[in-house]
Amino acid sequence: MSAVTDDGAAPHVSVEGLAVGYGDRVVQSGLDFGIRRGSVFVIMGPSGCGKSTVLRAMVGLLEPRAGRIRYGGTSLWDAAPERRDELRRRFGVMYQGGALWSAMTVVENVSLPLEEHTELDAWTIRRLAELKLALVGLSGFEDFYPAEISGGMNKRVGVARALALDPEVVFFDEPSAGLDPISARRLDDTLLALRDALGCTMVLVTHELDSIFHIADDAVMLDPVSGTMIARGAPRELLETSTDERVRRFLRRGEA
Repeated sequence: MSAVTDDGAAPHVSVEGLAVGYGDRVVQSGLDFGIRRGSVFVIMGPSGCGKSTVLRAMVGLLEPRAGRIRYGGTSLWDAAPERRDELRRRFGVMYQGGALWSAMTVVENVSLPLEEHTELDAWTIRRLAELKLALVGLSGFEDFYPAEISGGMNKRVGVARALALDPEVVFFDEPSAGLDPISARRLDDTLLALRDALGCTMVLVTHELDSIFHIADDAVMLDPVSGTMIARGAPRELLETSTDERVRRFLRRGEA
């Protein structure tokens, strides 16, 4: 059965009976949830619970042990390789730490997906990359190198690169990790503004509670002990209504 969203609408992204792991180890199993189009959805839980592993399966980098991940009704891992590649070109991904090329300028980093996946000329690619940088507030920094700008600015370059191909779904792996509270809040505000302006669906992996409460429309919580999801819903509602001690302790920073 296809997963549905809390309001009963057909999901943009649905995860059905998903199990993921490495070697002989199953990290998470029995995952079922739907993600509304245009929402900010958070996969949350303590470090080591398998959040990034689930994300790798959702973006097509790790084949699931079981279950399906559907985009607009099409099963990513059941699709033919050509169709899977077509679906993946609709994704944008910001990897943990930004994953920028240090020997390339900011605008060259953002240009990479356009150079790899389009036949646009160099002038047009440069203009489009500059536009994406403007969207994240980095006009004027195009020709700086990653080492010449702050950590928060590097994260925003990563966001701009993830948006380079105008994706329908954008994935973020611990986007605010390592940032000071002010830079983290600025990045969160940038993501919300981009979601509102572009209408894309955003999926974030994080354990940062400030970010979770500030930007998440909906969330699922993964548990490292049971190896499955133990909560689903808007984080603030879970904070107020959950009777699961594990959920309460996580959302209350260790206080049951």
